[in-house]
Amino acid sequence: MQKIILYAAVLLCTLVTQMYGQETFDERAKNISENIKKITNQEKEALKQEVEDINKLVENGTITAEKADAEKLKAAQVRAKNIEEKVAVEEAKLQELVKDAVDGKINYSKEKEKWGTTIILGSNSNDSIGENHTEISIGSMKVYKGEKDKFKRNSKRTTSQFVFAFGLNNLVTDGDTGSLEDSDYRVWGSHFYEWGVTYNTRIFKNNNLLHAKYGLSLMYNNLRPTDNRYFAKNGEQTNLEEFDLNLKESRFRNVSLVLPLHLEFDFTPKSVKENGDTRFRTHKSVRLGIGGYAGFNIKSKQILKFNEDDVRVKVKEKGDFNTSDFTYGLSTYIGYRATSLYLKYDLNPMFKNNTVEQNNISLGLRFDFN
Repeated sequence: MQKIILYAAVLLCTLVTQMYGQETFDERAKNISENIKKITNQEKEALKQEVEDINKLVENGTITAEKADAEKLKAAQVRAKNIEEKVAVEEAKLQELVKDAVDGKINYSKEKEKWGTTIILGSNSNDSIGENHTEISIGSMKVYKGEKDKFKRNSKRTTSQFVFAFGLNNLVTDGDTGSLEDSDYRVWGSHFYEWGVTYNTRIFKNNNLLHAKYGLSLMYNNLRPTDNRYFAKNGEQTNLEEFDLNLKESRFRNVSLVLPLHLEFDFTPKSVKENGDTRFRTHKSVRLGIGGYAGFNIKSKQILKFNEDDVRVKVKEKGDFNTSDFTYGLSTYIGYRATSLYLKYDLNPMFKNNTVEQNNISLGLRFDFN
């Protein structure tokens, strides 16, 4: 919901910008987008350093491996919470920017208005923008000030993307060959979504086909059981049980902080300008990614809604449902430009001690805003 509000706010900014101009908006919008990237990068590097420090303690015999796993999980939870809280502050700044624009509090340079500004809702366009023109790419949260700036940044060997994905979610049960229609979970009611930041590095200096794609993501996997059931923890087992009352809502969510890594085949052709300069662009043609992800499960939550004696009741349960502490799996995507069909499969069982193993599987759409 926060992302929907954010994009709605950006659309409103676009309309106001077309009416009034751009100079101050450029600076403030650019600062917000850079702050969001900076926050994610800082927390990622901090978590990496903490994990390395913990590993050193294990090597020195200061703590046990079991204690180290607990400390790593704790550190991942703290960093994920930091990202959510700090990004929320930047989103509030964007909303304030919209309010200032609507109230007419933003001052604009007449010179900048004469030069002009282009708003791109997706990723940046292929067109030249001229030396005195500004291009704002909403999808990738980038601002290009002039053709030289755009060419230089798009010609880098390593570029960054904002990633958002959503779709259907379910569990694959070991030994079960049944169809999705026979699943214990609502096919269209169970879903996933993911957001994060990735870096895309061209592997060969003068060839644009192969890229290493890596970053940091938050994955939300939701399950809605069928037949008025919910998840009940019985010792080391977590099973579906029928609820005593009529459930209006039964939803279970796992949240994971992961490091994705893909080998990406990008069939975008290189472009050569009239002066002979070569640009190796990305995300402009067919793309195929093959790889996986690994990380920590940072939160498990169950939400139950029901009526009891004509009173609407909503119960939120957070804590240990015997879910696996670590998340790792395989993922792949294929698509055109920013949009791809996305498939991911957890190799770890969802519940670590259950007699019958069940693994999470997700299928949906993925957007890489370059």
